[in-house]
Amino acid sequence: MIFGFLAFALTVTVLIHFYLWRRLVRSTTRPGRARRTGGFVVLGLALLVPVTMVASRAGGTWLAWPGYLWLSVMFYLLVIFAVLELPLLVVRVWLRRRAAATTAVDVPVLVAASGPAAPPPAPPAPPGRDHDPDRRLFLARGAAIFAGLTATGLTGYGVSQALGPPVLKRVRIPLAKLDPRADGLRIALVSDVHLGPILGRGHTVRIVSMINELDADLVAIVGDLVDGSVAELGPAAAPLAGLRSRYGNFFVTGNHEYFSGHQEWIEEVRRLGLRPLRNERVEIVHRGAALDLAGVNDVIGSEYGDAPDFARTLDGRDPSRPVVLLAHQPVQAREAARHGVDLQLSGHTHGGQVVPFNLVVAAQQPVVAGLGTVDGLPVYVTNGVGFWGPPVRVGAPPDITLVELGA
Repeated sequence: MIFGFLAFALTVTVLIHFYLWRRLVRSTTRPGRARRTGGFVVLGLALLVPVTMVASRAGGTWLAWPGYLWLSVMFYLLVIFAVLELPLLVVRVWLRRRAAATTAVDVPVLVAASGPAAPPPAPPAPPGRDHDPDRRLFLARGAAIFAGLTATGLTGYGVSQALGPPVLKRVRIPLAKLDPRADGLRIALVSDVHLGPILGRGHTVRIVSMINELDADLVAIVGDLVDGSVAELGPAAAPLAGLRSRYGNFFVTGNHEYFSGHQEWIEEVRRLGLRPLRNERVEIVHRGAALDLAGVNDVIGSEYGDAPDFARTLDGRDPSRPVVLLAHQPVQAREAARHGVDLQLSGHTHGGQVVPFNLVVAAQQPVVAGLGTVDGLPVYVTNGVGFWGPPVRVGAPPDITLVELGA
């Protein structure tokens, strides 16, 4: 399966770079040294993609940076050129028709009274071809410059958003079963920290500091804490031991924990003072009123013998009190709704991370960001505080959400 995915990824990478070569090099240059140089540059950028993937897994921070930035620029170049294809086609057709109409008109020739005869007029351009090749070159270069400046500008803006401090969001969510005495219970929701080759210990320190300033009753980290093993990233995760809350700090697995050695990370977060909710629930008593906090394993745990088990997590509880479920992926809400959950808190989507990729995420997850409803179940999805792949966020800034439960 992994070899099939790698072959597919390699094929897509080659096709994208071939398309970009046509738009950025072949269409904007005449045959010669400039075109050959441009071809080698695009080839080098294509090779940079697999090198980046290998380097990021090996912890090569400085090797990962240029490749991830190119991935972002490449993505936006592809999107912008795709949007420009239709208007460019319209302009090219208009120029061809205009050229054909111009060559069809008889141009009078002035003949001198004496002297040598004037040279015969040049033959008309064949139909369907540009009257002036320089015009086509000018059009292609203009499109390439526009696409290049826009793609690099969006990437630069996205880097500043991704590496900047998370936005603090506050949302109040009423629960019909919540005892009025528990009104105002506050949960600091964090997801997708993605410690790895770019985000390290400083990232964790900033997140812990922001959470502690909220004075929350609970802290919930809903998966994708890391992209690497405990041996590689244990020091980066260590500041989590400083998290403070009134009733405890809780953790559920995300898909990236399974890629990074989930058993070791479960024990590590436990050592750091977080309680992993492994298809289980705990009772939270706030001002004398009780509710259940539950957590299920991520969907991909099924491939690692660690599947989510909603029946084990939720069956046999007191139906008169509300249950808040921590689940990494919003799509798990469909099963949660069948088990009478009152609120699900999730991450995973990154809010789409980069527009317009959010449209692709929407085809996979029922809620991309913020508060939504799945089969009658309220689901809140945080954008997360990190990123995966390129250190870029456009239209989906990182956030920490303080969820306040209302009676």
